[in-house]
Amino acid sequence: MGHPLKDTISFEDAGRITGPVAFNLMMKPAGSLCNLDCHYCYYLDKAEIYGGREPKMSPEMLETVIREYIKANDVPEVTFNWHGGEPLVLGLDFYRKAIELEKKYADGKVIHNTLQTNGTLINYEYADFFRENNFLIGISIDGPQDIHDKFRKDKGGFPTFERVMKGLQILRRCGVEFNTMSTVNKASEGRGLETYQFLKYIGSRYMQFMPVVEHVKYPVDASGKVLKKARPYIVDPAEDGAELARWSVSSLGFGKFMCDIFDWWVRNDVGSYFVNLFDCTLANYCGVMPGSCVYAKVCGGNSIIEHNGDVYPCDHFVYTKYKLGNIQDKSLREMMQSSEQVKFGLDKRSSLPSKCLRCKWEFVCHGECPKHRFNRTENGDTGLNALCSGYQKFYEHSAPYMEKMKELLEKQAPPSLIIPWARMR
Repeated sequence: MGHPLKDTISFEDAGRITGPVAFNLMMKPAGSLCNLDCHYCYYLDKAEIYGGREPKMSPEMLETVIREYIKANDVPEVTFNWHGGEPLVLGLDFYRKAIELEKKYADGKVIHNTLQTNGTLINYEYADFFRENNFLIGISIDGPQDIHDKFRKDKGGFPTFERVMKGLQILRRCGVEFNTMSTVNKASEGRGLETYQFLKYIGSRYMQFMPVVEHVKYPVDASGKVLKKARPYIVDPAEDGAELARWSVSSLGFGKFMCDIFDWWVRNDVGSYFVNLFDCTLANYCGVMPGSCVYAKVCGGNSIIEHNGDVYPCDHFVYTKYKLGNIQDKSLREMMQSSEQVKFGLDKRSSLPSKCLRCKWEFVCHGECPKHRFNRTENGDTGLNALCSGYQKFYEHSAPYMEKMKELLEKQAPPSLIIPWARMR
């Protein structure tokens, strides 16, 4: 049994739907094109949707996207999130043109830019450009060298750690602001604190840890034989024959990974280093919208636009059946306010199984990301998050500290004052 109010819209929902239009759009100007071949990359296989061609956004499409995105948002600040694939394969002139167009169509709004990269193509010319134009750079790095190189290979199957570190050092030398995004996969299990300390060592103060739980299918030859040594396709878990990928993190392994980091952070680093899961958990304790859709009640605020103008409701749901339209045929505002987009967002809440609705941690978890909801509950309900036991472990472990930090914030005191209290526990 799912959510008892599945077909209803709350007052909060109505306010969001009818209020000023404000949404984030992840730009995919190179689509799935990338110079790496990471085992767990869920985006490489999207090339099949576009006939396997190397996708690149045309200058005309770039101008249309920038103009329409700025115009569609009814807020004074707009952020362009450049993503991939690997967005730097397009070359620096592409982003010079983007900045030129942002200025042309800003219409008094403040424009920000972020760019997520694997770091291997960064050079001093890129770094100077990023600094001069105030780009916030996200570096994808999974941790110490052996963890990172386990699944992050290039097209030739060679490790990438040293190239990523070279790019990161250039950013630091040029004074470019950056943060890190690290997957938590099978190679990460049991090494949470080590990974966290490594990321601090390389200069990251803002860290996002993204659990990897993927399903795959292997290609078959002409006789129908499954080619287990070939690169598998990452597929929708609901697809016939899909199996859990070998690099997927276990639920309790993920929970322990985050608990180990939390124990050090809460006793030493609150207010100095920032971890996405910790920040979002505290936000939900305080009744504030979390900074990530993963831990929000509903989805739909972080859509993506492909190189050719196709729009999808989420980076993890780029499947033909979820396509909202194309920017050449429909306006972004129209697609963001469409019944399909609204339904996609509300489905996150309304598809929760009854077990989740009764769970004491639903208010901080909200079922996490729908892409991970492929397990069944004990009574057979569908939609249970595959990481449920791991999240429960983390929420149970962190609860006393979250309550204390909430108490500090209610007194208008900084959460960092928890550190001496935590050290005495």
